[in-house]
Amino acid sequence: MRLGESGEGRPIGGFRFGTGREAVSLIGGCHADEPVGPRLLRRLAGYLEGIETDDPMLTRYQWWIIPHINPDGEVRNATWQDPDATAYDLGRYLQGAVRELPGDDIEFGFPRHRADPGARPENRAAYDWWHSCDRPFVLHASLHSTGFAAGPFFLIDRAWEHCCEELKAACRARVAELGYLLHDVERRGEKGFFRFERGFASRPDSESMAAHFEGLGDPETASRFWPSSMETVRSRGYDTLTIVSEMPLFILPGVGEKLGPPDPVMERWRSKLAGWRAELSAGCCPGAVTRAAAAQGLFAMPVGDQLVLQWTFIAAALRQTGAPGCPPSEGGTT
Repeated sequence: MRLGESGEGRPIGGFRFGTGREAVSLIGGCHADEPVGPRLLRRLAGYLEGIETDDPMLTRYQWWIIPHINPDGEVRNATWQDPDATAYDLGRYLQGAVRELPGDDIEFGFPRHRADPGARPENRAAYDWWHSCDRPFVLHASLHSTGFAAGPFFLIDRAWEHCCEELKAACRARVAELGYLLHDVERRGEKGFFRFERGFASRPDSESMAAHFEGLGDPETASRFWPSSMETVRSRGYDTLTIVSEMPLFILPGVGEKLGPPDPVMERWRSKLAGWRAELSAGCCPGAVTRAAAAQGLFAMPVGDQLVLQWTFIAAALRQTGAPGCPPSEGGTT
């Protein structure tokens, strides 16, 4: 169904499947330089559309899916986001990736309340659609990528921190099976990121984001952080489990061996990436940058593996919401 239009007039599509008493919200494309989430959700929508109406996936849940909330951003990133790519090309990514700044960032741009003016039309369309739901959302997943990391990274609602052991175990096992290392970083609550254990942290929130920039003496940027999709769904009054996937488009060997920040290996990679960006700006061929990076061990994570891990995360989260003792007795809405 058509939920609305983007700022440039492109349609924003949403899909609703199933008759279950509990709803599941899935969204992709909040950051338009992160293409794998939309790829998974488009596949999932096609799958759900084709199965029998008495399939347990449709009788257990009602699925609310927005494959890509940012069609304008998708067009701006089309120079490197081949729709059938098995992995993304580093040189083309560094040359062509476009990401919105705070204030235009869809993930942190949802209305603060029903009468709140000023949100992007994309955010308003999703907000109004979610608020038309007549049943509780047990899960909301915002599917993201990260440009560069040591490996997969999973963000979980802090209210559910002590109630997600089965979820974490399932993700750890699949990551190991595919031969990756989990990303790790200790940010001590910066922007809302609290480390749980290797590979797992809390997902960010708008108040912590704003506080970070206030602390830097930048109140203008702080004021641009509005509620996230996770906060918006939880604001409906249920203790929704909210999760954020962070699948790296490119793997950086050696990152995370020393728990940072600062991580000396990550800093060296950042310096190299800055140099390659400068070379591209000076006219260097993207293919040459890709080859130079590969010679130093940087490699693109296959899209297929990213899709598998995103679905593993979603499926494990759904199992967790039905586990004994869940949802947690405390936590409320945020």
